[in-house]
This record gives sequence, C-alpha cells and structure tokens, in this order.
Amino acid sequence: MSNSDSSVGLRPVSRITSGVPATDGAGVRMTRLIGTDTLDHIDPFLLLDVFQTDNPDDYIAGFPAHPHRGFETVTYMFAGQMRHKDNAGHEGVIGPGGIQWMTAGRGIVHSEMPEQEDGLMWGTQLWVNLPSSEKMTAPAYREFSAGQLPKETRDEDIEVIVIAGVTSQGTVGAVTDRPTRPLYLDVRLPQAACFRETVAPTHAAFIFVVAGSICVASDQPGASNVVDAGSLAILGEGSAIEVSGKGTANRFLLIAGHTIDEPIARGGPFVMNTDDELRQASSDYQSGKF
Repeated sequence: MSNSDSSVGLRPVSRITSGVPATDGAGVRMTRLIGTDTLDHIDPFLLLDVFQTDNPDDYIAGFPAHPHRGFETVTYMFAGQMRHKDNAGHEGVIGPGGIQWMTAGRGIVHSEMPEQEDGLMWGTQLWVNLPSSEKMTAPAYREFSAGQLPKETRDEDIEVIVIAGVTSQGTVGAVTDRPTRPLYLDVRLPQAACFRETVAPTHAAFIFVVAGSICVASDQPGASNVVDAGSLAILGEGSAIEVSGKGTANRFLLIAGHTIDEPIARGGPFVMNTDDELRQASSDYQSGKF
C-alpha cells in the first residue's frame, strides 16, 4: 500500500497521550485523555475519561443529577457497577462488560451513581458530538449487558467485542444507527498476534490501550509505534489499521467516527454550535424545559 493517497494505506500513529488527572461529578477521580488543554477534541469525539480505582473515596460520591444537551455519552464498564437514572424515565445498572449509549439530544437530566460500596470501579466514558441537525433530537437511551454485545473470534485467538458499527468480517455491533456512523471495538490480542481492520477514510480514529502493550504498524519502514496500557494513540489518515500484541495479554479499544466539521461551542454539560445556543440551553434548563 502507498500513503500517497490519504484514502488508502495503513493509518499511522500521529500522536500518543497518557492524559491528565481530573475530577468530575461529586469528586470522582479519573484520567482525562480527550477534552484537555492539549487535546481539546478529535472530531466527532469531545471527551474521553477513564476511571480505575479500588478506593471507594475516589468514586463513591458518583455523578449526581446533572443536565446535558447536544451530544451523546457512551459509558463502558470493565469492572464494578453504576446505576443510571434520568428524567425521561430510563433507569438501569451497567455491570462489568456492559455499555450505556445515551443521546442527550435537546436535553436530559441524569445521574450516574456507584452500585457498590467497595471494590474496583473501572470503565470509560466517551462523549460523541452530534451534528447541528441532530442536536435538538429527542433524548434516547440504549443499554446492553456483556452478554448482549456481539462477539467475533478471529485467527490467532483474537477476540473482538463489537459495540458499534460493522467489522470487516461482517459482525454487526449493538449500536449501528448513530449520525456519526461510529465504529467501537474492544479487542483482546494475544502476544505476537496481528489484528487488521478497515476504518473508513471519512472517520477520525484513535486507539486506547486497556491492558498490555501493542504495536501499531505503518506503511513507512521503521515508523511503527508502541502504545502501552493507559495511553491513547490518535491515528492518521488511511483506510485500515494493523496492530500486533507486544505484551502477554493485550486489550485495546478501537474507536472511529465520521467527522462533523462544524463549529463547537462548549458550556460545561452543553455542546452546541454557537454561544447563543449555549445561552439558550442554560436558560431552557433553568426554566425546567429539559
């Protein structure tokens, strides 16, 4: 393959970050990888937080009721349990391996509280922007347990959990109908095994390494990058990725979405296109219109 055309070839690593410490909600401690001073967003992804602690003081206060408008939140649990409840009548518990995909749309008020008093709490939350045409859509909520998520087994004992999108082998994920046409894969990769996957050239993409260590290949000789657990690798242009396992047990998330390429106006829990729309969101929330 050649990199002379950005629509073909392997996507190289363009940047690696380990994020910054952050607190949110009522004092939950986490690492913020997207949505920082040095990495504001990867269109259409606005934020990525990772929480991993067995100290209840770091998570027990949770995320009491708060509003959102204009984007989607995706919470994926590796360990522990979180209860979700919102003012649209949705409520449920996300356990290990479970995912919640919430569309805030025109406005929702929800809470996310630990359903445990001790033990490991480990997971991620991703914010996915919505195009202007979808920002005022009706709120929606999807929840899938670990057993409800499609799984794919490939050669070399590679296991793929397909959360969103469709893989190159035809496995359809639990979530397929979103405006940004996301691809969200959880890949378990043995040492020396090689995982290959197509990623649409229209999509921005990144990899977050959950455990172990991986090597992301490039078409350029000697340009491969090693990415360790806890780090995020932003991928450059291309139409495919190739990842090999470096550690004895490796796990990573591959996430991609169609770029929106619209102005982004942020105001805490609201993400719109203009400052006037942010003021309107705040006014609507204060006047009880959510």
